[in-house]
Amino acid sequence: MTASSYLASFINVLFNVLTLAIFGRVLASWVDPFANNRITQILRDITEPILAPIRSLMPGAMMFDFSPIIATLLLQALGRILIGALVR
Repeated sequence: MTASSYLASFINVLFNVLTLAIFGRVLASWVDPFANNRITQILRDITEPILAPIRSLMPGAMMFDFSPIIATLLLQALGRILIGALVR
């Protein structure tokens, strides 16, 4: 394997882990909405730097938080772009 394929694999794993962390945070928010559990706090610490900027761009009057969906779509698209650029 070449260095670029190792880097592509790392990016793939990293973006998948971030996507799973966002999904885990969404699930945890239903069970532990005040983040009293240590796992919920860790998920919040990992995902908040990704979700906060997206949330700040969204209108404040929205009833639901769509930032996890948008973040997931952006992460997957960015991951594909980066991996595609490395594999060429």
